Amino acid sequence: MKFAVLVNEGPYTHQASDSAYHFTRSALSQGHEVMRVFFYHDGVNNGTRLTTPPQDDRNITNRWSALAGEYDLDLVVCVAAAQRRGIVDADEQKRNKKDANNIADGFRISGLGQLIEAGIQADRLVSFGD
Repeated sequence: MKFAVLVNEGPYTHQASDSAYHFTRSALSQGHEVMRVFFYHDGVNNGTRLTTPPQDDRNITNRWSALAGEYDLDLVVCVAAAQRRGIVDADEQKRNKKDANNIADGFRISGLGQLIEAGIQADRLVSFGD
């Protein structure tokens, strides 16, 4: 089965991000395809490399980055939601004249069209969070 995953909540404010991660890892390990994970609303906060949880806590951003590397997973952060929350990649940094970028490894910034495309092409779109 081909899945697309939508994450609408931040990494430490709601269980949605953890649940989405575990669902995605499980689906991939069972041989299913996850064509894209789209981070929207506060879910874009999963894509910042500046997250630094305590050493005895899970690092959700690093988990997503590692999963993307292991499975060549497409992690897409919504550009409009990211800009509102101060998350930028090198292109957005340059375009908006910012002095740094903070996108985590394995993530990329793009528009809502990526979510629409994933919803059309996948067998199931699974949503986590409000």
